[in-house]
Amino acid sequence: MADESRQEGKIKVTDKRMFTADGELREDFQHLEGASAEDRVEEPAAAAPAEAERPAESESGASESPRAAPVTDRAGDEVETLGPSALGEPGLVDLVGVLAEPIAIYLGDAQLPDGRSAENLDAARFYIDLLEVLRTKTAGNLTVEETSVLDDLLYQLRMRYVRKRG
Repeated sequence: MADESRQEGKIKVTDKRMFTADGELREDFQHLEGASAEDRVEEPAAAAPAEAERPAESESGASESPRAAPVTDRAGDEVETLGPSALGEPGLVDLVGVLAEPIAIYLGDAQLPDGRSAENLDAARFYIDLLEVLRTKTAGNLTVEETSVLDDLLYQLRMRYVRKRG
């Protein structure tokens, strides 16, 4: 650690977690709250598709793009589902979330539905390493916020892994 962090024999500890113990977003990350995917992307938006690539429109002006069959429950009632259009465009933070999701299970933090623990530290390490590969391969191509989220998550997961490993 650098000499600046040691003052009179004390070590300076900086909390880099994104959320407080109460689950509130920390002041350093307030700029992420409510930011849409378009706000986070620094590159110019892609041009609109050419006329030939656009879905045909009916006389009413509605797009006639293919639509999946409605989902129904056991009673036959139509159930609203969240599809890609309802969730918005996926981004890097979504990918990171998908890769990090099983880590809580493998670290033993979450229980299986039958109440057993699925702790598997080798599997947890594998997923943490996958996130590191993602960080390495995308270096220089991420926004500041994306880099911050990925670095913060990797730090937290590594610390939890080390505590479990002992």
